[in-house]
Amino acid sequence: MSRVTEVMHKLATKFQPDQAGDLHANFQIDIEDGTPWVICIADGCCEVIAGEHDDPDVTLIMDGDTFVDIIDGELGGTSAFFSGRLRAEGNVMLATRLGSLFKR
Repeated sequence: MSRVTEVMHKLATKFQPDQAGDLHANFQIDIEDGTPWVICIADGCCEVIAGEHDDPDVTLIMDGDTFVDIIDGELGGTSAFFSGRLRAEGNVMLATRLGSLFKR
């Protein structure tokens, strides 16, 4: 199992519903060197699914190492974006909320 897959399987357990409020959003995570994932936030719940969403609110594109570095707190999402390691399509401002939705 890849490190990205391990992290994704644990991500829902780190979800902080109090930080989500009334958020309803689908985050497409496109791992360039691996499987794409969708993080669905709705009604105070989080579901993480392998695959692609038909109409995500935001798509984050990066390689697996960048994703793991961001989740582990070794790299900030903003730093990854401005250094070109992370690209975003769609509601980019929504992407800035993603980090606050999960415990480190």
